[in-house]
Amino acid sequence: MPNNNGTVLRLALPSKGALEKPAMDFLANAGLRVHKPNERQYSATIPAAPGIEVLFQRVTDIFDKVADGSVDLGITGFDVVSEDTEEGDDVVVVQTLGFGRCELVLAVPESWVDISSLAELADLATSYKEKGRELRIATKYRNLARNWLYEHGLTYFSLVEADGALEVAPSMGYADMIADITSSGTTLRENRLKMLDGGTLLKSEAVLIGNRRTLLDSQDKLQQTRLMLELIEAHLRARKFVSITANIKGESQEAVARLLAQEPKLSGLMGPSITPVYVKVRDGDSHAYAVTVVVERDVLLPTIDHLRKQEGTDITVFAPDYVFDSKSWSFENLVELLKRQRR
Repeated sequence: MPNNNGTVLRLALPSKGALEKPAMDFLANAGLRVHKPNERQYSATIPAAPGIEVLFQRVTDIFDKVADGSVDLGITGFDVVSEDTEEGDDVVVVQTLGFGRCELVLAVPESWVDISSLAELADLATSYKEKGRELRIATKYRNLARNWLYEHGLTYFSLVEADGALEVAPSMGYADMIADITSSGTTLRENRLKMLDGGTLLKSEAVLIGNRRTLLDSQDKLQQTRLMLELIEAHLRARKFVSITANIKGESQEAVARLLAQEPKLSGLMGPSITPVYVKVRDGDSHAYAVTVVVERDVLLPTIDHLRKQEGTDITVFAPDYVFDSKSWSFENLVELLKRQRR
């Protein structure tokens, strides 16, 4: 099997398909912009992380490259990982990435007006069996489909290998229905297919996967992985928060803090930051203070109203690029997982 023993961390990214651009955009937004001078090249660099080499592969091949140690890390779909993982693999899911969301679903022709649930599909499969045939399901996810159907009591079926677009399989007559990935359901509807109620086999999104053996064997690679995870985790965490600044008058910083503390959930993660404002024109004995709070996005407007109640003015809102915690929990979890595997 190929082996990657160098100290440079090798990262595989999708070379085409639905995850290609989102993966590049995600890394760029996390501060890990990929530099690819020539679109025809299958390798690239990350200027912010000189110890990382980027290789471009098909999404379906990335799992195999990570599994055999040709690359150390890769971004692919959780659906691919779930389909291809076998007992004893060296592949570990390092981090979910929050883009490329889709579902693996069962879909039948719209003309099957009496078939809308899993129970009705099971009855149909039994009826087919009694007539001497099996329900034919076209899919590229043979392992996931077979295991899921067995677990849900469907045993009378056959899986049909198919290349290209599965949605045409029923209309072309080489399958009765399909089990395939969809993000919006639009393509299914355009091909006169409908999803079954309760027929979602798997929810998927882009994931960062790694080879536990090559990461364990190189502290350099492990530290490059930590760099990536620090930025990715802080970037993902930042999506939940906004930073709000307002000018508020008060007798002292402590007095302003007491006013804001009346609504603990709206006064920042640990509390507000309060600094004096050297106003151009004094207004009586009161002083002005710049108050900054970092809160979750879903309480943005309540926080604005809370600041207004304290006569806050000149309110500005910023979306942070990163929100770092006391440590990278995803890296800590990875290290613990690798240690358990070694034992």
